[in-house]
Amino acid sequence: MALPWRQCSWWMVGNHGVTLINNLCRTQQRTLAITGGSIRRTGTAAILGSPSSTGSEAVAFTKKPNPLWRNSFRLFHTMQTRCCCSNVNSDEQLKAPFKLVQKDLKNLYEDIKKELFVSKTELKTLCDYYFDGKGKAFRPMIVVLMARACNLHSNRDRELLPGQRSIAMISEMIHTASLVHDDVIDGSDTRRGKTTVNEVWGERKAILAGDFILSVASLALGRIGNNTVVSVLSQVIEDLVRGEFMQLGSKETENERFKHYLDKTFKKTASLIANSCKAVSLLVSSDPQVHEIAFQYGRNVGIAFQLVDDVLDFTSCANQLGKPSAADLRLGLATGPVLFACQQFPELHEMIMRRFSSAGDVERAWQYVLQSNGVQQTNYLAQRYCQEAIQQISKLSPSPEREALIQLTEIILIRDK
Repeated sequence: MALPWRQCSWWMVGNHGVTLINNLCRTQQRTLAITGGSIRRTGTAAILGSPSSTGSEAVAFTKKPNPLWRNSFRLFHTMQTRCCCSNVNSDEQLKAPFKLVQKDLKNLYEDIKKELFVSKTELKTLCDYYFDGKGKAFRPMIVVLMARACNLHSNRDRELLPGQRSIAMISEMIHTASLVHDDVIDGSDTRRGKTTVNEVWGERKAILAGDFILSVASLALGRIGNNTVVSVLSQVIEDLVRGEFMQLGSKETENERFKHYLDKTFKKTASLIANSCKAVSLLVSSDPQVHEIAFQYGRNVGIAFQLVDDVLDFTSCANQLGKPSAADLRLGLATGPVLFACQQFPELHEMIMRRFSSAGDVERAWQYVLQSNGVQQTNYLAQRYCQEAIQQISKLSPSPEREALIQLTEIILIRDK
């Protein structure tokens, strides 16, 4: 469960962590709403509001009302009531936003399979393996909701343009191809509760299957016929590769390490959501502000999604996740909970630098994280990104789709897998 904001605004080890959190949130200068007023940062140890402010170590309310207070209060309440062993089923929570796009996504996976059609039976089986309709279709759902919200904002019919639906399909294809390649790199044997492609067919065929899915996605992208959209979504593939290389390295200092972690998180996870949202806005609006709103919503939601995913690696059992718990530690990866825990347990520094490769490192690091406030602080940082996503999407005209995108930020924070 996330700490109350008065506790979270203090670093447990004093002012040593202030520079770290300032660097984390340097790009988010706007004050975030929590209740009926907005929170103003008045102290060097506070983590809400403008990171550049200085003064006494306190957090104060301003009197100026914020039109987003209802959404922010709802989001804050979500984090207060969340528990790592919560009985809330995130699949149930997803149903409300999904209903709005159910018609658009009804045959999504069947259409993807049609795109991937090949005469060679084995290749077709490999490519279809994860497109079994059992996924949450989280990324296509965001893309479709964003497309319809942008359509209404631009005084058009809310119905999807053909190119917008293609982008939803392409986003899922790129995501799935990246999962196939990730499982090869990580040597994973389970994914979404089933045996991975590389375990069933071997690494070579898994790599080729991932490559083939990407190539088909590229062909579908070219058929949209918009050079700007092609450029935007091509950036996603570059970011995926760069992010994977970043994951192979680490940094010496805490500030550099956390910046590296968030940059990697954007490239590996958030870039796909951000650029897909931007792409559907490009097809319906010529306003750069709308494009930026779509991109920033996807960016912030994507980073929050991964932060919560990193928390679940410590708080959920393997059955819930559909993959082994503590998987990141066993891969030598220091995620948000570990980096925050390092503030309280400096012993983690050496373990991080050797990528938890010595005997007992994984078990000790696990215990340090659970004894620290690393999980709570990572949850809290995810909440901040979700608040920024709400601020961005609330700039669009009111619509059921806009409200669903706001609701998705809550679902991200309480999901259990």
